[in-house]
Formats: sequence, C-alpha cells, structure tokens
Amino acid sequence: MAWFRRSKQNIQSEGRKETPDGLWTKCGGCGEIIHRKQLEQNLYTCPKCSFHFRIGSKEYFRILLDDGSFSEMDKKMQSTDPLNFVDTKKYSDRIKETIKKTGLNDAVRTGTGKVNKISVVVACMDFAFIGGSMGSVVGEKIARAIDKSLKTRYPMIIISSSGGARMMEAALSLMQLAKTSAKLAQLSDARIPFLSLLTDPTTGGVTASYAMLGDLNIAEPGALIGFAGPRVIRQTIGKDLPKGFQRSEFLLEKGFVDMVVHRKDMKETVARMLALLAN
Repeated sequence: MAWFRRSKQNIQSEGRKETPDGLWTKCGGCGEIIHRKQLEQNLYTCPKCSFHFRIGSKEYFRILLDDGSFSEMDKKMQSTDPLNFVDTKKYSDRIKETIKKTGLNDAVRTGTGKVNKISVVVACMDFAFIGGSMGSVVGEKIARAIDKSLKTRYPMIIISSSGGARMMEAALSLMQLAKTSAKLAQLSDARIPFLSLLTDPTTGGVTASYAMLGDLNIAEPGALIGFAGPRVIRQTIGKDLPKGFQRSEFLLEKGFVDMVVHRKDMKETVARMLALLAN
C-alpha cells in the first residue's frame, strides 16, 4: 500500500533544449571554455591566457583594415589540375569540395585597403583552404599584388598562414618560391615598404620565400614558424629540441623575426611601422 498519492498531475517537461553548435569553443592553450561572442570581441584570442586562435582572411581584414576600405583583386582566380594528380582523391575534386566548403576560391585573398588611413596592398592566406598551401594561383595572386604595389607605390602587407608548397602541383608550386621572391626584390629596389605578418602556422615553402623577406617580419604570439616541422627535425638530428622551438618568441630571441605583437595591438603597430618606413 502506498503511503501517499499524488493529487495533481506531474509537472510537464518541455524537453531538453539543445545548445546550438559552435556557440562555445575550447581554448587550445589553457583549456578554458569561451563563448563565441566573447572570443570574437577579443579578436579571437583567449581572454585568460592570450592564446591566438587561427582565423581566416575575412576576420584578419576586419581586424587590420579600416572599415569598408578593402577592395578585392583577382577574386575569381582558381587552381586547375595540370598534373592530373591523385592521392586519396582527385586533386580536381579536392579543389571543388574545398571551394564549396570554405567559400574561397584559393588559399589567398588579395586587394587594396587602408590601415589607419594609410593605403596598402594586402594579401592574406587562409589555412582552411588545403592547409593554406601555396600553389600556382597563390603565387600568381601574390605576384600581381606586388605589381599593384609597384604601380601605386602603396606599401605591401602579406599575412601568412600556411603548411607550405602544395604537393599536388609538385614543381609548379615550388616555382612560386622564386617567382614571389623575385617580385619582392623589385619592390625592394623601388624602396616600397613590405611588412610580413606571420601567424600560426607559417611553414615550408612559404617560410622559405616571401614570409621571411619583409622589411619587418612581425609574428603573432605562440605562432609556429619554420621550414620543416619539429617532428621531422627531431627524427633527422636524433636529438630533443629546445623548449618552444620554432615558436615566435624563440625566433625573436634568435633574430629570425623582428617583433612579436599581440593581435589586439597589430593594427596600431603596423600603422606605426608603415609611417616610420615611409619616412
């Protein structure tokens, strides 16, 4: 026999409310759970440990350039598959899928804009597009951006985020190292400032070409910067690597980069350096 009976109907549940995907994200540095809106307001850096999240060209242009000043160049340029390359899938299929997924036509966007009212030509790489790899289109778009800088005499800014040369284009991608470096030599001869901004990661053929050729090489905190990866180097030399090896702070100490600048201070720092180099 029951001790009591319910006189009223049970409280009706409205069902569990699901949290929308992407509303919260976990910091890759300290593990802090951060609300997406808070992360965006903090320029995609952790408010607790200042870990810098990887961002795309859209976000970086919004951070670095004056509102409404960006005008894109060569927007419709896309990679082809001259070698009919196939690994786990056809390279041509990989390009189509990545374009559909990211909304980008290749791993770099170029154009003109203003940084604190200073006119610049800017190129920004997107790691989301096949690891930000440098193929023929990336090399050509950067070369054309440099030509634009030569024509207008606007300072050149390249924001790098890349795994290196694009293996699916083999020697054609490696040719872009020489192509972009030769163009930057013309920029140097014309005494037009070039600032290289290195974000996480900047590796491989991009590091071996335009990323390290700036009049000033400015890195974000904690960015991985190098040619070969730490694991490959460790296996090659058979020794443990120093703590923080290939991180921007280590490279600053060794003289490979000129400055390490927090993303919050990047626009003001770039504007100040451009004014200094212009004089």
